[in-house]
Amino acid sequence: MLRSALACLVLLGVVTYALVVKLTEDERAHCTVRAGDGRDEADRTLGPDQAANAATIAAVAARRGLPERAVTIALATAMQESQLRNIGHGDRDSLGLFQQRPTQGWGTADQIRDPVYSAGRFYDHLVKIPGYSRLPLTVAAQRVQRSGYPQAYAKHEADAAALTAALTGRRAAALSCTPEPVGTRHSGDPERVRAQLVREFGSRMLGGEPDAAPSEAARETASGRGASRTAVTVPAPGERRGWELAHWAVAHAGELDIDRVRYGSREWRADRGREGWRAVGGTAAAGAQGTGAGGGGGRVVLRVGTGH
Repeated sequence: MLRSALACLVLLGVVTYALVVKLTEDERAHCTVRAGDGRDEADRTLGPDQAANAATIAAVAARRGLPERAVTIALATAMQESQLRNIGHGDRDSLGLFQQRPTQGWGTADQIRDPVYSAGRFYDHLVKIPGYSRLPLTVAAQRVQRSGYPQAYAKHEADAAALTAALTGRRAAALSCTPEPVGTRHSGDPERVRAQLVREFGSRMLGGEPDAAPSEAARETASGRGASRTAVTVPAPGERRGWELAHWAVAHAGELDIDRVRYGSREWRADRGREGWRAVGGTAAAGAQGTGAGGGGGRVVLRVGTGH
């Protein structure tokens, strides 16, 4: 009898522990890339820093007018080299997302640790390869990286392609993040958000002239729960560009203290990140197209927390 009672207590403890672990995992900051229509596809999960780095890699390609294939090659390469983390060490003097080496002419250590710079340098080399977009991914990546393990890039191709579809805006409402709780984050700065958008996408993406100072975006301030919110409005000529910008903002939400992102009739909220993109002011179908009653079909609105 005593043995049975002890066994039940042990089982109860195991179940309780499993539930606590599951709840902790659900609450942990993370980003999810929604699966496509394929039966064998599953959602993919990344850390917030990985998603932000991936979004930067895609944005740098957009600034240069590069095709999706270039983004997929770059993402798969960074997945293999650093797991999409901006690491400060590696084999010999290798650094950053692509494990580039100062001694091999990739730049200074500080430059290489800058994701915008390192992605740009990767693309500098990639575009010099004749027909790179038609080559097998592992061949194109190896011609840039000259790795000792050239076949390793191929295993990341499916994940990189799914991430590319979201970050280039081809797949709507496909990337969502659950950042750290608001109370643990720093106050945001709308000017920093604008500066980061221009630095990664270029001022032309925001409706300005190339290399011009960022234009002043429309702002709105509201009060609620002791925090002010400033709206940074970014023009989005076309639904694909809209989702590209919207996903970029969500991926960088934790870093830039972006609390809400709205495009068309869809909205993402940091405090309800697990719900993904919710339909607001219109139908879900309308939101997926970047149109509808929300009135934001031609713009992406980012709400930045400026105080808690």
